[in-house]
Amino acid sequence: MCLSTARERYILRSMNPYAEQLGNRNALEVIAETPGQLAEMVGRLGPEGMGRSLAPGKWTAREILCHLADAEMVFAFRIRQTVAEPHYVVQPYDQDAWAEAYSAYDAKEALAVFSAVRQWNVALMRRLPQELLSKPLTHPERGTMTLDVLLQTIAGHDLNHIRQFEQLASK
Repeated sequence: MCLSTARERYILRSMNPYAEQLGNRNALEVIAETPGQLAEMVGRLGPEGMGRSLAPGKWTAREILCHLADAEMVFAFRIRQTVAEPHYVVQPYDQDAWAEAYSAYDAKEALAVFSAVRQWNVALMRRLPQELLSKPLTHPERGTMTLDVLLQTIAGHDLNHIRQFEQLASK
């Protein structure tokens, strides 16, 4: 699951801060490992720790987990639309507006949703023909990218939030 040259990866990642976080790691491996890492972090933090945030006004660990569940459903749709359509144009969403509902969910529910949808997405990603990874899609805020870069974005997004959980666990 790699673009053909390091230069192409550099150019596409420079437009996408989440994909930049991936470094040389394999996107699909990161994506597949995330549910287990999150489950471990939730266990380490415990119910009290899930209420911690990195700073006043920032999401708590539970809210980050809810965000990950929402984002995974969005990514599921984007992957499938990219595979199904000739040149899919992403519909952005306002994550802060979605976050207004997070008080309705607990960490256990959010982790269950994230893990189930992620398992479904990984099963699809592992079966995608290599040629589909170069299929283009356009994000109105990030420009045109390939399905490969979208998968790198998902992995980088995971790494960003896992780092936040690690910081919260060390508090």
